Amino acid sequence: MTDGKKMKLAVLTSGGDSAGMNAVVRAVVKTAIIKGCETWIVREGYEGLVRGNSEGNRHTYSLEKGTSSPRLKEHPDDFVHNLRYGDGELLKDGTGDHPGGRTLRGRYIVRVGWDDVRGWFAEGGTLIGTARSTTFRTRDGRLTAAHNMIKEGIDALVVCGGDGSLTGADVFRAEWPGLVTELRQQGKITEDQASKHAHLKIVGLVGSIDNDMSMTDLTIGAPTALHRICEAIDNINSTAFSHSRAFVLEVMGRHCGWLALMAGVSCGADFIFIPESPPDADRWEDEMCQMIQKHRDVGKRKTIVIVAEGAIDSKLQPIHAEFVKNVLSERLGLDTRVTTLGHTQRGGKPCAMDRILPTLQGVEAVEALLESTPDTPSYMIGVRENKITRVPLMEAVKMTREVAQAIAEKDFPKAMSLRDPEFCESLEGFYATAVLETEPKLPHHLRMRVAIMHVGAPAGGMNAATRAAVRYCIRQGHKPFAIHNGFVGLLDDNVHQLSWLGVDNWMTRGGSELGTNRKLPDIDLGAVAAKFQQYNFHAFIMIGGFEAFTSLLLLEQGRKHYPAFNIPMVHLPATISNNVPLTEFSLGSDTSLNALVDACDAIKQSASASRNRVFVVETQGGKCGYIATMGALATGACIVYTPERGIDLDMLRNDVKYLKRRYALDAKGKSEGRLVLRNEVSSDVYTTDVITKMFKEEGGKLFDSRSASLGHTLQGGIPSPMDRARAVRLSLKCMAFIEHHHQELLKQQARSKQAPPESAAVITIQGTAVQWVPVQDMVEHADMKNRRGEACVVGRHARPRRGPRRAPADPGEGE
Repeated sequence: MTDGKKMKLAVLTSGGDSAGMNAVVRAVVKTAIIKGCETWIVREGYEGLVRGNSEGNRHTYSLEKGTSSPRLKEHPDDFVHNLRYGDGELLKDGTGDHPGGRTLRGRYIVRVGWDDVRGWFAEGGTLIGTARSTTFRTRDGRLTAAHNMIKEGIDALVVCGGDGSLTGADVFRAEWPGLVTELRQQGKITEDQASKHAHLKIVGLVGSIDNDMSMTDLTIGAPTALHRICEAIDNINSTAFSHSRAFVLEVMGRHCGWLALMAGVSCGADFIFIPESPPDADRWEDEMCQMIQKHRDVGKRKTIVIVAEGAIDSKLQPIHAEFVKNVLSERLGLDTRVTTLGHTQRGGKPCAMDRILPTLQGVEAVEALLESTPDTPSYMIGVRENKITRVPLMEAVKMTREVAQAIAEKDFPKAMSLRDPEFCESLEGFYATAVLETEPKLPHHLRMRVAIMHVGAPAGGMNAATRAAVRYCIRQGHKPFAIHNGFVGLLDDNVHQLSWLGVDNWMTRGGSELGTNRKLPDIDLGAVAAKFQQYNFHAFIMIGGFEAFTSLLLLEQGRKHYPAFNIPMVHLPATISNNVPLTEFSLGSDTSLNALVDACDAIKQSASASRNRVFVVETQGGKCGYIATMGALATGACIVYTPERGIDLDMLRNDVKYLKRRYALDAKGKSEGRLVLRNEVSSDVYTTDVITKMFKEEGGKLFDSRSASLGHTLQGGIPSPMDRARAVRLSLKCMAFIEHHHQELLKQQARSKQAPPESAAVITIQGTAVQWVPVQDMVEHADMKNRRGEACVVGRHARPRRGPRRAPADPGEGE
């Protein structure tokens, strides 16, 4: 591994802006400082590299003692030395001048410290600026950029941008040895400089709201853009329903239909237009009108059509929202309006996922640079399912450009194949849930009576998953039955068949429309079996948390006594606690994290206004610390307490010392409010109230303390788009699973069918894949007493879910 203390690292954002870029910059800067690197930011993207620093302003970041934000040279330890360079406020404010005389004018490559990127989480766009540089596209421009980097001693570069920006980064690295040689020949650098900077280390992160990069499931900014779109559609839904109107929405996506597709899935749209899968040029008007008329005929009062700005037909002719509106108005007589969301999709504060993912990707980017050698390729940091990945940068760019080429050549199947698997599955899922078939797809003997139940506490996405299962059932010819109020409702015969239109508005509804409770089937297992037999269920889907997992285990074990349980049975994890064993994602956890982020942003605003206030925020989560841990990562909390690690006196003593030291190091009059997150059952003795009072007592004149309990607000209101989209995808996989096992059971000759153990399973997300795990195999990975997994992972990287409360060398998040 490269010696981190010798690496001088710069980060820049290029191309279009997207939410989450500030989180990338923040993560790169702080991780690099922890690793012993010097950190720099480049303002205005590649243009800033070309402009560099004017000679009079190159070293103004090195402030003298006595200024309003000193460099603290009197402290010998490295982390204090790297605490701040005093330009954080200027970076936030743009190129303004500081009353003390500091300025960013003429400075584009700026040394930064820990506190200079403090509080950047909740900011949209990119605070260090971005620009499309025509000069950098020329060799002379790149020669100048190389000279500017060498003058500052920088030998590593993190680039966050689109495919054009990442291609420019790789070209820059490939030309670097020649550029250094040319600069040496021109006498612009010394032999020593040429030797020290013979190799340029580069890593790329994809910032694009379109999610148009191949070899990664999500690009930075795409989840937040989807949030903005879904918020707009959710608002439009009510007026569309009231007036029985049709709305045609144009969303961004010139070359990629991800936003239009995921918005269509998440909001229950009637029809979508995306460039990767264009409709038939000669028939799409008829097909769209027939599909929408069917929806109207069964009583649907609203119509939503989503058009990507790059939408085309099979002959590559553009499809515009205004034309779609005219078709609906003239052929169906619908009162139709057009809404173009435009750049509102880029704006707003980042959602939880656009804070967590960029942070983890920024950490991985620094690790990749530290491990870089002249022989390793330039890496792009991406994500697959729930895992941060490294892929060769140019392979990803090449595959991305092949999509556009395939579309231009009208090879649409190839264009779809080059997108990530989730994209293809989501498109299939959209048609499976949006198209109302006149005739069932399956023959009569393969049709099932499918029972659907919610178990445990309510969670965002439960209703979306149910809606998808019901729509798929009706499409195939199955009969979907809702069991209300869990197993208690089943015993009370609270069961009824669901309809296509009856679940139409369930996508945006939080909580549980079916009703739920924590009662397990062992309240009367024999009676439960009798009800299964009475209603002649052929398959059973449970949507819920740890109670649903436990219920499935009990039902599977009961097969040897009750033949009625010898049917395919599945568990789709849905719980804000994310405590189901083996899976890294449960429906509702993303919604909960967004609710926590919104609450903590407001709390932090109050804390920061008071300058020296620490808020101890209590979160839900049971005996699983997922929400507290990931919430701390998403909000910039400086301390987090979880049940897995517990709380003891030594821990509290160290935390008090840490807070005192951190506030003592703040620039006078510039202290920021700080957050401490505590899971509700981290300790029976050291409660939120006790910790709050302890911090208040020990803080003295440095800081005071307040507490806030978020309680059931963390269950969220409207489910997040990610929870909705994943609910549809995973629910349809559950339906495919039970169809497969039902058909296998039909092949058995015996009168009494015997379902194999693998037919009772939990759908999980593990690393880079969706996997089915038989419920019996789940037990060895479960901590049944504490209702959580034994060896789980945090978010999207392969580190222990119950990770350290702070990085060991952390100078203090202190957001």
